[in-house]
Amino acid sequence: MRIFITGAAGFIGFHLAQRLLADGHTVTGYDGITDYYDPALKRARLAILAEHERFVLIEGMLEDAGRLRDGLAQSGAEVVLHLAAQAGVRYSLEQPQSYIQSNVVGTANLLEALRALPPRHLIFASTSSIYGGNTKVPFAETDRADGPVSLYAATKKSGEAMVHAYAHLFGIASTCVRFFTVYGPWSRPDMAPLKFATAMMEGRPIDVYGFGRMRRDFTYVDDLVEAIARLAERAPELGKAVAHDSLSAVAPFRIVNIGGGQPTELMDFIGALERALGVKARLNLLPMQPGDVVATESDTRLLQALIGAMPQTPIDVGVARFVAWFKTYHGYM
Repeated sequence: MRIFITGAAGFIGFHLAQRLLADGHTVTGYDGITDYYDPALKRARLAILAEHERFVLIEGMLEDAGRLRDGLAQSGAEVVLHLAAQAGVRYSLEQPQSYIQSNVVGTANLLEALRALPPRHLIFASTSSIYGGNTKVPFAETDRADGPVSLYAATKKSGEAMVHAYAHLFGIASTCVRFFTVYGPWSRPDMAPLKFATAMMEGRPIDVYGFGRMRRDFTYVDDLVEAIARLAERAPELGKAVAHDSLSAVAPFRIVNIGGGQPTELMDFIGALERALGVKARLNLLPMQPGDVVATESDTRLLQALIGAMPQTPIDVGVARFVAWFKTYHGYM
């Protein structure tokens, strides 16, 4: 199968491309390799992907509609996985325009390209942040999600709405996948595990928001990738719902949570890091930051109805794998 992945140099895009190449697919990656964080990490991921003869990289920004359209045409993609985005809740407080341009304008550019070159299935990477201030847990795809508490979440909600419109108007079979706190090897330096591990190895205190009283539905990256690989084969069809479905009444479109389904206390996650690193964390307890939520928990019944039981890597195992990569890549061996 021919697959087009936007954001192939990113944390999740890299792992997904690796998995699909190993499965025998042909992958075209599209990535702007921006400097939001050190491009050397992105280049290192791409160097691994470049070892596969069935991988092609096209460097380009989502905002460059012409290059994006040409890259898509060149790929002949049957499945499009749209992962490229300006990520991060806190950074959206500092650079809001980058979120509008990448996540809204960029997604609109991709959808316009797909209007002329429709794939069998579009998968759009969304976020659990969309659930915002919802207090009912676990979060289900059919819950109202109209109160985002960060601009990042708002732009992803806009993306979901645009994807639905194009699915309705032009018959583009589309799945929006809402990710829950993904972690693992090759993760971004702005993500908590890498920030915590670096500070702990350097003997610095770690900033723990919400005074440590936060709970997250941590999802190991390989588990998430397995779910996406299976979902790629399950394009939604109008009128063909399954149990617990979020299938639209007017479009071949659905929303699917991808999460571990077993929320972990933040302090327990830090404890797993301490055990794997062999270092005791020094804690700088701080209040909640704007845009953050106290707890996330995914209802994964729809995911299971679509793809069967999802792998669930235990926190201690996933953290140990992350630390093994961290020590090797950052020279702490």
